[in-house]
Amino acid sequence: MKKFEEKTIDRKYIFNGKVIKVAYDKVKLPSGEEVSRELVFHNGAVGILPVTKDGKICLVKQYRKACEETLWEIPAGKIEKDETNTLITAKRELEEEIQMTGDFEFLTSFYTSPGFCNEKITLYKATNLEKVINPRPMDADENLEIEFFDINKLPKIIDAKTLIAINYLNKG
Repeated sequence: MKKFEEKTIDRKYIFNGKVIKVAYDKVKLPSGEEVSRELVFHNGAVGILPVTKDGKICLVKQYRKACEETLWEIPAGKIEKDETNTLITAKRELEEEIQMTGDFEFLTSFYTSPGFCNEKITLYKATNLEKVINPRPMDADENLEIEFFDINKLPKIIDAKTLIAINYLNKG
């Protein structure tokens, strides 16, 4: 066994939903000690930082039930089971959420909370934005407000993927 590896002895799935699976694992540590782990499995997601030709950033405002707050975020969404490439997901989500398309540039990927969840978010920047004539419809359960902001006049942002994407923009 590798120095940091934990060997799974037993796994019990305790929830299998549309977005996540939850498991309870019994694992053996490199020391030989057995401990338990509560794990959340997620198919992954993308976030897109749309930047207009005049340097404005598009954000969406939406209520997030898990936080019980309305948040400003970059357009984003989960990877569907039939999507084999995060770029496909990013293009779909941008069209659904803000009815635009553009040129996409990979920024980074990161795990949201690797202590208990395998969700990985991949971030893209979209430039040369153009309005889609017949856009895909927004998901039925989404209620969004779309607004374009000057980078120096952003609203309060507390969403991690949005903060990370803006940080990448500021690096350039």
